[in-house]
Amino acid sequence: MNNAIVRDATLEDARRILDIYRYYVEHTAISFEYVTPSLPEFVERMKGIMSRYPYLVIERNGHILGYAYAHPFVGRAAYDWSAELTIYLDQNARKCGLGRMLYERLEERLKEMGVLNLYACIGYPEKEDEYLTRNSADFHAHLGFRNVGTFRKCGYKFGRWYDMIWMEKIIGEHHARQEPVHPA
Repeated sequence: MNNAIVRDATLEDARRILDIYRYYVEHTAISFEYVTPSLPEFVERMKGIMSRYPYLVIERNGHILGYAYAHPFVGRAAYDWSAELTIYLDQNARKCGLGRMLYERLEERLKEMGVLNLYACIGYPEKEDEYLTRNSADFHAHLGFRNVGTFRKCGYKFGRWYDMIWMEKIIGEHHARQEPVHPA
């Protein structure tokens, strides 16, 4: 892993990033999307995120193995100091420290922007199955996130109902007069 690097994603990375995401849409309940977005749609999503938040990739020997980004928590001005995080790794590159590297760099960048609260929305099974495990919740807990809410049977995919949990991590101090958040 020592030759892995984290860098800002570019729109030229979109095809590879979409390939990573496609696996999760088509074969897991980690993403609650049913259909993989088209490349043009995915590029538009990336542009929207990159206009304000960090969008990072991790690569080894020039090959992208995963990506992570932040996006608005709710989309209202009062929530500017909060961000929702998303991370996906190539299905063959999990559990080797790449996710930690991505999230640590993303957290640093968000802290520099003035973001204080990090959130993760995670599909969560009552009972693990071939489509969804509790690995994502465990990963986030290992990085200091805590469960702050559970929505029961709110996602339906592959003929099964799944819960969704929200996890939170506070990375800065909250003041009576808070400095504004600066775009990435």
